[in-house]
Amino acid sequence: MSDPTPNRREFLQTTVAASTALGLTASAAEAADDARGLPMRPLGKTGVKVSILCLGGWHIGSIPDQKEAIKVMHAAIDEGLTFFDNAWDYHDGGSEIVMGKALAMDGKRKKVFLMTKNCARDAKGTRQHLEDSLKRLQTDVIDLWQFHEINYDNDPDWIVEKGALAEALKAQKEGKVRFIGFTGHKSPHIHLKMLPRHKWDTVQMPMNVCDYHYRSFVHQVVPEANKLGIGCIGMKSLGGGANHQGQLVVNKVCTVDEARHYALSQEIASLVVGIDSMEVLKQDLATARAFKKMNAEELRKLTARVKEVAGDGRHERFKSTQFYDGPYHQKQHGLMG
Repeated sequence: MSDPTPNRREFLQTTVAASTALGLTASAAEAADDARGLPMRPLGKTGVKVSILCLGGWHIGSIPDQKEAIKVMHAAIDEGLTFFDNAWDYHDGGSEIVMGKALAMDGKRKKVFLMTKNCARDAKGTRQHLEDSLKRLQTDVIDLWQFHEINYDNDPDWIVEKGALAEALKAQKEGKVRFIGFTGHKSPHIHLKMLPRHKWDTVQMPMNVCDYHYRSFVHQVVPEANKLGIGCIGMKSLGGGANHQGQLVVNKVCTVDEARHYALSQEIASLVVGIDSMEVLKQDLATARAFKKMNAEELRKLTARVKEVAGDGRHERFKSTQFYDGPYHQKQHGLMG
């Protein structure tokens, strides 16, 4: 863990150079449609293919200048990063609002596979969150709507008992939602409890080098989801955190390049990445275009190297504490006034 971790600017320079040397090519199975596109992968059994990177809604909503955020989103679309993430509660709705403005321009909405998330567990709240998201995102249909932060042991029960799932299925029949999934970052056992509740289209979960050793989603959830044809979406490849570098990079557990390549080498459809500037967008585009799946020996060496600091959860506190759960969800479970 003593290897120096490059900062964003240094990494961008080295990654772009590597991408140029590789001719910006992906594997034949994930080839982009054109020179500027990104590799694509099937999203489970949906019949849809999505870009291997997904633009994270929380970070795009954190850009202070809305015009700059829109510029970044438009550049992402033009470069083939066409899977967009969001959630009803991100920045009190601000992330959906600015994304809606970006997608309403010049037919951009038609080029994007749009995901957002429902935070409610009851039928009334679920319907309200849907209508809010549709209005903010300036769209008639959400391509993928996921139950957000299934982080508590009783969440899988609540979405059934309180009526959220039934309301989501009703919205799907109405044509307001195409596909339905769920997310969570707390524990594999909660995801496994959730899987039998419905024939889900997708499931989103942490996917990073420390997860390999601690409450592992890649070992416990990914195989089960893939057996069922559920599209797996990764997140927190850099360990989470408000800044775009992430805990794993800040704490020199691994480099950005190692983190991204590890996550993308797993059996997932796409990886949600935090993009809060044009520079970071360029870096992530270069990473995706230069991506080559890690072989068994590369994987063994990396996971062995991080094992000592991975096994106790110190770098994945979103699993081991409730401090990283969204305020809306903490209130649902009586943890905030």
